Amino acid sequence: MSRTATIIVLSLILLSVVGGGFYMYSKNQKPDILFATATPFYTDIVKKTVATGSVVPRKEIEIKPQVSGIISKLYVQEGDVVKRGDLIASIEIVPDMVSLNNAENRMRRAQLALDNAQRELNRNKPLFEDGVISEMNFRQVELDFNNAKEEVEAAKDNLDLIRKGSTSRGGRSSLTNVRATAEGMILEIPVEEGFSVIEANNFNDGTTVAIVANMEDMVFEGKVDESEVGKLTVGMDLLLTVAAIDDESFDAKLEFIAPKGVEENGAIQFEIRAALGKMKDNFLRAEYSANADIVLQKRDSVLALPEGMLIFSGDSAFVEIERGPQRFEKIHVSTGLSDGINIEILGGITKDDRVKDANKTIVTGEESPEK
Repeated sequence: MSRTATIIVLSLILLSVVGGGFYMYSKNQKPDILFATATPFYTDIVKKTVATGSVVPRKEIEIKPQVSGIISKLYVQEGDVVKRGDLIASIEIVPDMVSLNNAENRMRRAQLALDNAQRELNRNKPLFEDGVISEMNFRQVELDFNNAKEEVEAAKDNLDLIRKGSTSRGGRSSLTNVRATAEGMILEIPVEEGFSVIEANNFNDGTTVAIVANMEDMVFEGKVDESEVGKLTVGMDLLLTVAAIDDESFDAKLEFIAPKGVEENGAIQFEIRAALGKMKDNFLRAEYSANADIVLQKRDSVLALPEGMLIFSGDSAFVEIERGPQRFEKIHVSTGLSDGINIEILGGITKDDRVKDANKTIVTGEESPEK
């Protein structure tokens, strides 16, 4: 090999060694890290809890029939507004055969007694007019006749009630007509024409023909965790957001906190109820799901920092203040209310101090993702 070729090969080997060494050195060098800084700011801090639940009418009235039978006609539909006494449905009575047979027997016995009393009255009246019997005896016969006549009317009314659910003297079919017992909107009609219904009695709740509620008197019913219920008091203001209504919130006032909790999914939950104000433009349907923001504490226009910028050690909080270019000093700060994002600063720094934000860094001239 010539001398020139040898020099060229050695030069290439040397350059390779030097280049590889420089590459390894550069790779092992840690890049410079520059920390971003921020200054405290004034803001409102609100600590709140959220209760999940639904919007429901304060009272839902179940309308039940007074007699058992078959729904012959429905006069309303869901969504109709009714007043107290409005006709909702009519019922065709299917009489009990034993009761019907007893009523017919009573009617026949009463008619026999009346016929006998009529004959006695017809026989004794001429005798009284001729002075054969005393007035006292005649009045007794007359009383027996009147009692027998009333018994016939009572037996006839009883028979009509069993057959038709009404009486000729009643003037209207009060028992076969199902009427609204409260003013409001028909929320649900769980029966249809032709359905069999049962009257309410000591052994049965009866069949619900319709459910009526006042949709202008709505409440929020929800539940809160036991860790938050102790911070609530009756009369607190709530802000409701309804899932079905976008960009709209509703004011409510807490009026009830359950004295006893119930276990749900391993946690103790307490029921709360809040009254909604009058609705102007929006119609809230029953059972809308809703969330209630309950303000527990609030601070207006206080000095604050993002809570992630603080360093916590036990019960103490610290921040790092910039004393020079990328030179920081760790100092203690007093904190107040936190909403989970921002935290109130009571003392230790001023609004002009620049605080190190360890979550935002600049690495070798490029901003790194937040930690």
